[in-house]
Amino acid sequence: MYPKLFTIGSFSLPTYGLLVALGFLAGLSVTLRLAKRAGLPTEQITNLAIYCALAGIAGAKVFMFLFDWRFYLQNPGEFFSWATLQAAGVFHGGLIAALILAILYMRRHALPPLGTMDCFAPGIALGHAIGRLGCFAAGCCWGKECHLPWAVTFRSQEAAQVPLNVPLHPTQLYETAANLILFGILYRLFNRAHREGEIIGWYLVLYSIIRFIIEFFRNHEQSLVAGLSLTQWIAAGLLVLGAAILVRVRTVSLVHQH
Repeated sequence: MYPKLFTIGSFSLPTYGLLVALGFLAGLSVTLRLAKRAGLPTEQITNLAIYCALAGIAGAKVFMFLFDWRFYLQNPGEFFSWATLQAAGVFHGGLIAALILAILYMRRHALPPLGTMDCFAPGIALGHAIGRLGCFAAGCCWGKECHLPWAVTFRSQEAAQVPLNVPLHPTQLYETAANLILFGILYRLFNRAHREGEIIGWYLVLYSIIRFIIEFFRNHEQSLVAGLSLTQWIAAGLLVLGAAILVRVRTVSLVHQH
């Protein structure tokens, strides 16, 4: 774990921040490439990506505070602590905020909603994969204790609230690997003949399944609801949304064929 890539005097470069930035740039590069193939205006797509990134950061932090509201009420100083700044927040909170903003932006600029989101889906998976490496470096989003051969043990005092000297599931790396595979699947689907909405629909379905499973190995400080974490309930809701998009796309396609 390397929470700081390097330090010069009083200045230090957080590894988490660098990897999140690299993830955003990698995701944006893929999105722009796919947008060009789809004939969408790259300037508007770039602006949308930036706005969604800002909304995603805000949404992830807001959901983090909401999920752990008891802790933050008891420790108000933690709102602006270094550990809180390092923490990735709740990804689904960021995704929901970004989706809402994207819908408003696409309406205003008359962009095709499903076609535009199709261009974003592979890049989101790639950027998320790189960003999770930042989580691993910072020591946030850690897993439950385990004693498997691939367990990881954090020892740095600068880790973001992670238990030290305890072997844990490397859930950050699980998610990185899963998102890289998801990126490959979505990118390949995009390059084949597909209906508008298929790519974002499959992203929502497949990522929701990935996250639902990984949550069983994650450490949870928030209370469970019916044995499941709040993140798992959100994942289940987004899975239903993704499935609804796929059904609608297929239904519309069949209607047009007849």
